Amino acid sequence: MITVIERMPVGTIGLKASGKVTEDDYRDVLVPAVTLARQQGKVRLLYVLKDGFDSFSAGAMWADAKVWAKNMDGFERIALVADADWLEHAAKAVNLVVSGEIKVFESDDVRDAKIWLVGIDD
Repeated sequence: MITVIERMPVGTIGLKASGKVTEDDYRDVLVPAVTLARQQGKVRLLYVLKDGFDSFSAGAMWADAKVWAKNMDGFERIALVADADWLEHAAKAVNLVVSGEIKVFESDDVRDAKIWLVGIDD
């Protein structure tokens, strides 16, 4: 399941994944959030994989690929938050095809991820 994180810093969007993420989650939550943000310019995205995150369905992985393909130049910064070792490798792969910066944070560093998204640490 993907849910929107409320009270994000201005100019950013936040999404939280838990349990099993499905194609419906992308269609109903992620795509509308990214589409709305793209109307205002480049996207600064916080994507948190919660401790209860299980997996992505095959349909969700395909939907994910379509989102990145449609928005390759639409991201300014992406902060990925999780305690998953594989995420670092995934971020490097995504960074090869998506513009902007991608940074991975540990699950207890959500505040630092938000600060980085808005560029306070530059």
